[in-house]
Amino acid sequence: MALIANSLAYFLQIYFVLIIIRVLLSWFPNINWYSQPFTTLSQLVDPYLNLFRRVIPPIGGIDLSPILAIFVLQFLTQAVASAAAMTAYTSY
Repeated sequence: MALIANSLAYFLQIYFVLIIIRVLLSWFPNINWYSQPFTTLSQLVDPYLNLFRRVIPPIGGIDLSPILAIFVLQFLTQAVASAAAMTAYTSY
């Protein structure tokens, strides 16, 4: 169980980095999102971000939804990491 929880926590950390990269690249308007590797990045990250874009619409042309998305992802990462630590601690 600890292996699964640790793997999930590691996956969430990688996904966090992908979201940060996606947000930073959105500041460059000349990026062609239909070419690789940008298409893959967009296909991986945008479905998660779209969940929060429905809740927080862009304000003045600025998309604030990644802030909430990152906050929720960090909360989940900490919860999974804590569960993994508790599972590893109690299994001994």
